Amino acid sequence: MRPPRVLPRSLAGQLFVMQALLVAAVVAGCAVFAYVSGRAQAEETAKRQVRTAALAMAESPSVREAIRTPDPSAVLQPYAERVRAETGIAFVTIMNPQGVRWTHPNAAEIGRPFIGHTDRALLGETFDETYTGTLGPSIRVVTPVRDGGRVVGLVSAGITVERVSTQVREQLGALGMAAGAALTLGALGTYVINARLRRHTHGMNARELSRMHDYHEATLHAVREGLLMLDGRRRIALVNDAARELLGLAPGAVGRRVDGLELPAALTGALLASEPRVDEVHLTADRVIVVNTSPVVGGEQRGTVVTLRDHTELQALSGELDSERGFSQALRSQAHEAANRLHTVVSLIELDRVDEAVEFATAELELAQVLTDRVVDAVGEPVLAALLLGKAAQANERGVELVLAEDSLIDDGALPDSLAPRDLVTILGNLIDNAVDAASEAMTGGAGAVVPGQRAAARALVTVTARTVGGELLLRVADTGAGIAPDDADEVFRRGWTTHGTGRGLGLALVRQAAYRNGGTVTLDRSEDGGARFTVRLPLAGRPAREVTA
Repeated sequence: MRPPRVLPRSLAGQLFVMQALLVAAVVAGCAVFAYVSGRAQAEETAKRQVRTAALAMAESPSVREAIRTPDPSAVLQPYAERVRAETGIAFVTIMNPQGVRWTHPNAAEIGRPFIGHTDRALLGETFDETYTGTLGPSIRVVTPVRDGGRVVGLVSAGITVERVSTQVREQLGALGMAAGAALTLGALGTYVINARLRRHTHGMNARELSRMHDYHEATLHAVREGLLMLDGRRRIALVNDAARELLGLAPGAVGRRVDGLELPAALTGALLASEPRVDEVHLTADRVIVVNTSPVVGGEQRGTVVTLRDHTELQALSGELDSERGFSQALRSQAHEAANRLHTVVSLIELDRVDEAVEFATAELELAQVLTDRVVDAVGEPVLAALLLGKAAQANERGVELVLAEDSLIDDGALPDSLAPRDLVTILGNLIDNAVDAASEAMTGGAGAVVPGQRAAARALVTVTARTVGGELLLRVADTGAGIAPDDADEVFRRGWTTHGTGRGLGLALVRQAAYRNGGTVTLDRSEDGGARFTVRLPLAGRPAREVTA
């Protein structure tokens, strides 16, 4: 059977008990200290009071004159009682040098020996002591009475210890009331503070809070998604390792404002937005991330919770998948066309037109082989060669001719390992897709940002240039489309810019990102046919990263 709890379960309850005990101990300590110091002060005051009275009487001429008389008690007893009554002390005793009393509050004690020490006073010294006499323990002062240099008598004045204790007890009552009020106020303040603490800790005890902190730290470091928490002033309150990596944040990012992190404007706007954001795609310098935000509201807006997912690899794979899908569709279409052409050849043979069948088949083979031979001879990089052949097949299905420029040449092994093939696919694939769209729309009258005064092209043509020159890889894609309006020249690389409706507008932004990631540049101008021409330059080795311009 488990033993009962000694302390309350919650941390707030434990702190309340501890603080209440602490306040009680402090108040009790202060009370004891005040009592001890008050008693010492009362005793010191009593000593000063009786010393003053004794010295005044010893210096009085009337006392010396009375001592010279045959019956000193007759004069000194009324005088001593009057002084005792006026000063409030317990007793005033005047005695001869032998210690026989001349005065005493109890007249029956007159003529009897003084109970106490007188040796030091007979030597001319005034001293004090606590001694038990006929009235009980008392604080007394004994001083000599001099006449012509001789000690002719002694004066002792005193206050009983009981009277001092009574005075201290009276003071202790007021002190007790003050201590009680302090204890009550302290307990009330402790209760208010701990009630607030209980709300913030949700009634959990220290062990539960410690365990939650450990889980919290482990979760932050283990979760692969980026987690960012902003306070009500849009400053970073918490950031995990994944978010720090996705956003490229320095170790001292906690406490900084979001608008001072030098993030892209669109991403900064999403993080600062007061309304929730769901699965928004944003681009940083080298990543594609999906952003979700949710405000933390509790009577007032207290901050924002942001989750970040890295879609860089997924986006690249998606682009490759789209290329493969288009390539496979083109192959199916070509297979269908090949079947039709084969039927044509067979039919010509059956009609005994063998020469025409051979001529027809040879012409088709030559047309299909020309681009393949050109690409294989000029481009030694397998990934780029395969991409160009696939895109040529797709373009052909849309009635667009894709040609490789005569000056294109990339030897096998010319590209370094640091230049990722996936980035080459992203750059060249997106540029060719956009060029094919533009050339096809120009021929069919589709929508586009037509440059004023631009004439329609005689044919739909996309020209690709791929070569290494001056330590750089140059990739250029030109089309016979409508071109890019001058007003849009600076916006084409912004995420979301498109002329094809919603759900598009990411391709050129990815091109710019991939070029920047590899230290290159991408530029836009007009082609010789009046369409758009994009030129990407990527350093082959040892080149610093350059800002991407458009």
